[in-house]
Amino acid sequence: MISRYEHAYVLDVMSDDHPGIVATVSAAVEELGANIDACSQTVLGGYFTLIMIISLPRPIDPDALAEHVRKAGGAWNLQVLARRAAPVENYSEKVPCDRFVITAFGQDQPGIVRRFSQYLASKDINIVDLYGDRSGDEFVLIGQIEIPTKWDIRLLQADLEQMGTELGFTVKLQHENVFVATNQLRLIHSAERWPSLSAAER
Repeated sequence: MISRYEHAYVLDVMSDDHPGIVATVSAAVEELGANIDACSQTVLGGYFTLIMIISLPRPIDPDALAEHVRKAGGAWNLQVLARRAAPVENYSEKVPCDRFVITAFGQDQPGIVRRFSQYLASKDINIVDLYGDRSGDEFVLIGQIEIPTKWDIRLLQADLEQMGTELGFTVKLQHENVFVATNQLRLIHSAERWPSLSAAER
C-alpha cells in the first residue's frame, strides 16, 4: 500500500456502537489535512471497532492525533490509539501466496479459534480477516487467509478436515475466487427465485 502523503499513521478506534462514528472520525482526521489510505470497520456484539491507515503531509505526535479524534467523539467516549506506520522497507519480502477462504461450523465449545489459528500459524499461513459467531449451540468461523504457494492445498484440506472431525466440525477450504463466484451464483439464484421481493425483504 502506498500512502498519498509522506507521514503515515495507524489509527484504532473502539466504542459502544452508535450511528455516525465513521463520519465523526473521518471528519476529525480530515481537519488535520489527513488522507485515509485504507480502513476497515466492523460491529461485533454491540461494540464498534475501526482501524484506519492515514497519511499527512507533515508529522504529528501520535498521542496528539489520538486525542484529537477522541475529543471529536464527545460524549461517545471513544477509545483511540494511534501509532506511526512502519516504513515499507521495514517489512520483509513477502512469500508468494494465494488467498483462500476457510469456513468451519459445528457444536460450540472452548478452543475452536485457538485450534484453527495455531494450525494455520504452524504453516506460516496469515489470517487476513476472521469472523466468528455463536448462535445457540452452533459456532461458525469464517477466515480469509493467505497460503504460501509452496503448500499442497489437498494436504492442508485433509489436515483441516481431520481437525474438524476431532472437534465435530465441518470444514471447507476454497480459493477466494471460487468462494466469491459460488456465493454470487447463490445470490443470483435467490434473486431469480424471489423476483418480487425487495432487497430488504430478502
